[in-house]
Amino acid sequence: MTNFSQFENLITHHTALEKTDFVPEIILYQASEITPIWQVTESWLNHQNIEPPFWAFAWPGGKAIARYILDNPKLVKDKKVLDFAAGCGIAAIAAAKSGAAYIEVADIDPLAQKSCALNAKVNHVLLDKNSNDVVGQACAWDIIFCGDVCYEAPMTQHIWPWLKECAKQGATVFIADPGRSYLPKKELTPVCTYDIPTTLELEDCQLRKTVLYQINISQ
Repeated sequence: MTNFSQFENLITHHTALEKTDFVPEIILYQASEITPIWQVTESWLNHQNIEPPFWAFAWPGGKAIARYILDNPKLVKDKKVLDFAAGCGIAAIAAAKSGAAYIEVADIDPLAQKSCALNAKVNHVLLDKNSNDVVGQACAWDIIFCGDVCYEAPMTQHIWPWLKECAKQGATVFIADPGRSYLPKKELTPVCTYDIPTTLELEDCQLRKTVLYQINISQ
C-alpha cells in the first residue's frame, strides 16, 4: 500500500518552499541541488519502482507553460485541463489560478502526485483529480499541457500517438520543449518562445530557449 504520509515527509524534509524564477506567482517545494535529493530517493527506486525525483524541480517546459497560462488566463478559463506528466504540478497550479473549471494532474510517479497535491495546497488552489497513467484513455479534456516530455525515444513513442489522437478528438494540446532530441517538430506549430533561467545542476546552460508548441492535427 502506498504510504502518502511517508511521501509527504520525504518531500517536505528534502526540499524548501521557494518562489519559482520566471513564474514568481507560484511557490513550490523545490530541491536546491540535484545530487542530495537523487541520493535520498535512490532507495525508493530500488524498492518501489519509483521514478527519479523530477518532481523536485521546476523544469523549463513547465515554467514556460505556467508563464503562458498566467499571461493568457482566458485560454483556460472555464475549461477542463490536464497537466500531463505533471511533475511538480506547476502548469496545473497556473491553470487553477487562471480560472480553469476542472484540473487533472497525471504522473506515473506517486511522489510526483503527492508533490502536486502539496504544491497546490501552498498556492491555495484545488486540483480536481490526481491520476496515474492516462495514456490510451479517451480524451476528456479541453486542453492538455505537456512540459518537456520528449527527452527519451521510448517515452515519445509511447505518448505521441495518444496525444495526437486527443488533438483529433478536439483537445488543444500544448507541448513546451527546451530543445530535447526526440520532439516531432514536423507535427507541431510554434506558439511562442521564452528564454527560461535554469541551473547548471539540471542543464548544460543557465538560460534555456524553450518553445511552446501546439499539435497540428493536419499532420
